[in-house]
Amino acid sequence: MGKPVPFLVRKTGGSQMAANNVPNERADAFLTVAEVASMMRVSKMTVYRLVHNGELAAVQVGRSFRIRESDAHKYLSASYYHAG
Repeated sequence: MGKPVPFLVRKTGGSQMAANNVPNERADAFLTVAEVASMMRVSKMTVYRLVHNGELAAVQVGRSFRIRESDAHKYLSASYYHAG
């Protein structure tokens, strides 16, 4: 599995700024469907279904999708099942 590609970062005046001009300590990374599937320990088809159903935010680049690492973590955090 390859290393995630970092989110677009511009340098302005010596400090790092994300594309939306908000200062960033660590730039958010975009992950491939395969990387998200590996992280969640599910199949790539499951990740595609989550994206197509609107449950997991993604950006379409050409014919492929990229998911922000933070969006994948938000989805997992919101998906905990509490039995009892």
